[in-house]
Amino acid sequence: MDVSGIAKLATSIADTGTRQEVDIAILKRAQQIESATGTQLIDAIQAVPSAPNLPSHLGGKINTTA
Repeated sequence: MDVSGIAKLATSIADTGTRQEVDIAILKRAQQIESATGTQLIDAIQAVPSAPNLPSHLGGKINTTA
């Protein structure tokens, strides 16, 4: 291998490493954004109010013959 071949190989290896670092950084940022979005969605869910006026025996069975 001549000197120019070694230089090309070294440059290629350096470029590959840099591309991988950029790809990993983009992936991490995308995961952070998705995590924040998921947290916002969970926080946006309102608690379902219970029905305090119903007797305790209601809502325990489903009528499947109707």
